[in-house]
Amino acid sequence: MDPKGKVALVTGGAIGIGFSTCKELLKNGVKVVVVCDVDSQKGEAAVKEMRSQYGEGRVVFMKTDVSDAKSLEEAFKKTITTHNGLDIVVNNAGIINEKEWEKSIAVNLNGVIRGTLLALEHMGKDKGGKGGIVVNMSSVCGIHPIPCTPMYNATKHGVLAFTRTIGGEYHYDITGVRVTALCPGATYTAQFAGSIKNLYDDKWADRWIKNFESAGKQEPEDVGCAVIELMQRAESGTAWMIEGGSPIYEVKLEVKEIR
Repeated sequence: MDPKGKVALVTGGAIGIGFSTCKELLKNGVKVVVVCDVDSQKGEAAVKEMRSQYGEGRVVFMKTDVSDAKSLEEAFKKTITTHNGLDIVVNNAGIINEKEWEKSIAVNLNGVIRGTLLALEHMGKDKGGKGGIVVNMSSVCGIHPIPCTPMYNATKHGVLAFTRTIGGEYHYDITGVRVTALCPGATYTAQFAGSIKNLYDDKWADRWIKNFESAGKQEPEDVGCAVIELMQRAESGTAWMIEGGSPIYEVKLEVKEIR
């Protein structure tokens, strides 16, 4: 897909990977990007910065809680009504909170599932839409579990399994919506910087720091660029990795689709 002239919605778009993704979409010519985030202050600041760079009418902020069905549904409906359609959805919102693990599941997994289903409902050709693409943000932790974050690992494994299934050939043939997953490695974001206080057991803090410091780290901008490349290259139902700012590559996982 060429992003030029398209309407995009990005959850968790106020900071980090989401913010960088929004900027890359704008650089690549999207008509408008809707920045969905639960933090109004950061969301408005992000939109102000992007508007100064890319134009007043191309960026919109909507306060959105992806763990709340009504909130996310309203964001989709308002986007489509206001901008006469929707072509690109990036389900990026995520947290690391091992102590409040139900919240992690609600945001990281349920939010992605709900965002994907809403995209299919509004964009699917079988529903009268014109197709499109959904990019779900998983993680290296969805492939290689890190010992210190079992709940986060579980949500990112879930995102990967859900994406590979809902994006499979059977579903794509019906909906015309490509659903893909991106699995970033360690990335310099506020989430990672503050996550040490949210580990399930404080004894894991030293191990968490060592794991992060030994990883090939990258910047949010690297991941934002990877999202664009994924849109242009990835087949539906596939998962892709980016580590250390290196080029993305497809994660070859065994697929045996039952029809």
